[in-house]
Amino acid sequence: MRYSTRALLTTAILLVQACGDESFSPIVENVAGSYQAATLTATLGDLTTDLLELGSTLTMTLNADGTTEGRLLGPSLGEGGQDLDVDLAGTWTLTGSTVNFDQQGYTFVRDVPFTAERNRLTGEGTFLGTTIVVVLSQ
Repeated sequence: MRYSTRALLTTAILLVQACGDESFSPIVENVAGSYQAATLTATLGDLTTDLLELGSTLTMTLNADGTTEGRLLGPSLGEGGQDLDVDLAGTWTLTGSTVNFDQQGYTFVRDVPFTAERNRLTGEGTFLGTTIVVVLSQ
């Protein structure tokens, strides 16, 4: 039996769309993993700064046992214009679709609730008038 290219292409598109429509229910096992910042911006008033373009990085591993490891690096973003280098070792919890972090290193990460989505975590918080937006992707 011969199938037309159009019929095969239509079937493939429908299968991909069906897979993309699956709902995501976050549990520790499907949220745990290694993440890196895909978006990291700081907005003050009308000025938005892409911190990744400035050389900042944020990497974090969420282990299934509730521990974390990772680093937040930001050139010239520390006190007095020093480079920022913060160890993100600590713990994480999942409540519903909200991920919270508790780390000894003092950064916005521990003060922002993140939303767990398939293969990514998104968070936003405002500190001293500056809004930080971060998207972590696996």
